[in-house]
Amino acid sequence: QVQLVESGGGLVQLGGSLRLSCAASGIIFSFYDMGWYRQAPGKQRELVASITSSSRTNYADSVKGRFTISRDNAKNTVDLQMNSLKPEDAAVYYCNALIPRSLHNYWGQGTQVTVSS
Repeated sequence: QVQLVESGGGLVQLGGSLRLSCAASGIIFSFYDMGWYRQAPGKQRELVASITSSSRTNYADSVKGRFTISRDNAKNTVDLQMNSLKPEDAAVYYCNALIPRSLHNYWGQGTQVTVSS
């Protein structure tokens, strides 16, 4: 049974930092590309950052230079370090595990990030 469990969300002040973590089980973690997505109320889910099985990273333009994605294949975790948070970063953040061009595509339950001004 595949499980992706996010943690680390919460309330943070404008300009502050949060570190999200996603713990995966039930998959061969190192085979998967991992991603963080977010969805704000009334908006579509969007990719925030991704890291391939070979640790190549990709970021949305809106978070470049502020967010950093990393993975630990020994611990089956993927983290998202978020700095200089803005009101527009507030959303539910979801962890995704994907093997491209396959049916292996899994989601976590999400963790809320709220940015207060």
